[in-house]
Amino acid sequence: MLKLKKEKRKKMREETSTQVMEHGDTLGLQKNDGDDITSFYVGANWGVIEKKKMFGGTEKIPVDLDLSALVFDKEGRNTAIVYFGNLIEKGIIHVGDDIGGDTDGDDHLDNESIEIKMDELREDTHQIMFVLNAYEKEGEHGEQPDLTEVPFASIRLYEGRPSEATKIVATYNISNKPEFKGCRAMILGKLSQEGGGWNFTAIGEVTKDKDFTQTISTVKSSFLSWETE
Repeated sequence: MLKLKKEKRKKMREETSTQVMEHGDTLGLQKNDGDDITSFYVGANWGVIEKKKMFGGTEKIPVDLDLSALVFDKEGRNTAIVYFGNLIEKGIIHVGDDIGGDTDGDDHLDNESIEIKMDELREDTHQIMFVLNAYEKEGEHGEQPDLTEVPFASIRLYEGRPSEATKIVATYNISNKPEFKGCRAMILGKLSQEGGGWNFTAIGEVTKDKDFTQTISTVKSSFLSWETE
């Protein structure tokens, strides 16, 4: 397993054209000059859990969430999966696995990122779903975290590279909600091909899936779109 170590990097240059998205918003992947965005990253950021100790003080508990990309064709067949155990498929590259989360508050940098190269995708690619799953470990804090315990989470789409985003196209902050109770997986968003172009849709819906396999089934049954050409 590749562990991604986040470094203190240069401050990112956010442009005023950044789209702050909300649940259900859809954004076309075009630049200001009308050209399509062909290479970009989708990144996820989250914080550690803080719990009060019995005799005072707080304890920071690492949160191991896994960002994955699920690729589907027009018939809804799952043709590829990119995650910490399979880092590369055609046109999709997982930068690495972070097993802790932000320990010192939100640093506005990604814990995990996936690079998308549109021109190199499989020809039958129609939709790409991005999901987060809590990784179950053994040990003192081996239980999967409940997403209501995670203080913050966000997803962003940007050009550049993980160490320095040159243009942040869109951001989506996923606020903690009571309905997250008992949920350990989240459907973050999706890329979908419509009318010859590509769109990104913010979703941010939790599921009660207990493992990654169940999340794949949930995506197939409830989150794929079937627009006709």
